[in-house]
Amino acid sequence: MNDSRPIRAKSGTNHEGTSAHNRRVMIDALRINGALSRADLARATRLTKQTVSNIIEELERDGLVSSQEAVRRGRGQPSTPYRLVPEGAFAIGLQIDRHVTRAVAVDLVGSVLVRDEAGLPPGGPSNGTKVILDLVAGIRSKLAGVVQQSEKRLVGLGAAMPGPFGVAGSGDDPWMMEAWQKFPLLETLTAGTGLDVGLQNDAAAAATAERMVGAAHGIDHAVCLFVGYGIGAGLILNGELYRGTNGNAGEIGMALLFADGKATPLEHRASLASLYQHLSVDPADPGLYARINDLALRGDQSINAWVEAAAVDLRWSIHLIETLFDPQTVILCGSAPEALVNRLIAAIGPLLPSIAERRGRTLPRLQSGMADPWSVALGAAAGPISRAFDPRFAAILKDSL
Repeated sequence: MNDSRPIRAKSGTNHEGTSAHNRRVMIDALRINGALSRADLARATRLTKQTVSNIIEELERDGLVSSQEAVRRGRGQPSTPYRLVPEGAFAIGLQIDRHVTRAVAVDLVGSVLVRDEAGLPPGGPSNGTKVILDLVAGIRSKLAGVVQQSEKRLVGLGAAMPGPFGVAGSGDDPWMMEAWQKFPLLETLTAGTGLDVGLQNDAAAAATAERMVGAAHGIDHAVCLFVGYGIGAGLILNGELYRGTNGNAGEIGMALLFADGKATPLEHRASLASLYQHLSVDPADPGLYARINDLALRGDQSINAWVEAAAVDLRWSIHLIETLFDPQTVILCGSAPEALVNRLIAAIGPLLPSIAERRGRTLPRLQSGMADPWSVALGAAAGPISRAFDPRFAAILKDSL
């Protein structure tokens, strides 16, 4: 806690009837900045000191914040910093992919406490949902073994799977999980777990993870270019995840590229699925992640050839993202191994000229994010935390200019 450092926070409002919003504003400020005093919070959120004091006392009673040892600043009175209590809330995140399902449990600050995965059997949701529900039940049991009171503070289940949602397909397209798209997944998960359940696409979940604990933490405008089995973009605009009308915002992998007189979606050329095809390997192989990471580290020629071709298309994608959304930074993330992501970033440079190329930049135009097969499940778990505690009432925010 230091008077000289800028404090990132949304504005609260001192109008009556908005206490729920102000609670969220305070929690958000503590999440982004770490421990802050009541004076810090009042200055950053533009709430009155009395309002801040009332909310802090309420959050302490609810077990969401706690005080730390008082700090003396110069000759003034000592101030007491407050921090979020990690055990104040928990959430479960679930990733459903084509061959595997992963689940994690996180606390209020996004720390992963337990995690597990299971292979998805053939036959789509009719066979897969039992595996998924058993996986979630196992995660809850393990979490209760770590934190005895976790069930009482479990705020929900977040699920993530590849999009796009609600788009008609041929029924046998390997790129689209059409059977899962048509299945009443939310209703089944809600009935099977008794939890509040939300659903988002995997790129949005990865962006949520980056915003909570990754490279997008504390950034208001960022686009996470997600390289997984397919390709997507998670859009963080004005500090919030933008989902679009049907939850399909950022489906850049569907963008058509033209070569040799034919149109091909981006994700058919630069995704992990295209790499698997290039290497003639089985996507369901549980050892594939480590194998590709090792090949990338060793500079395997087959990997290098794919990287050089994929980098051309990803370089164009970053130019398009910068032109459309004017983000502070683009974050390359996904379920690709870290060594492969590093090779992609090196090959993508130099970036194409764009409106993002300007003096005085404080963030790089392109940076690496999480390269972790668990990042989607982590972001899915962050979803219920966000729904429960993040400020979203833009209509009553004060003008920050």
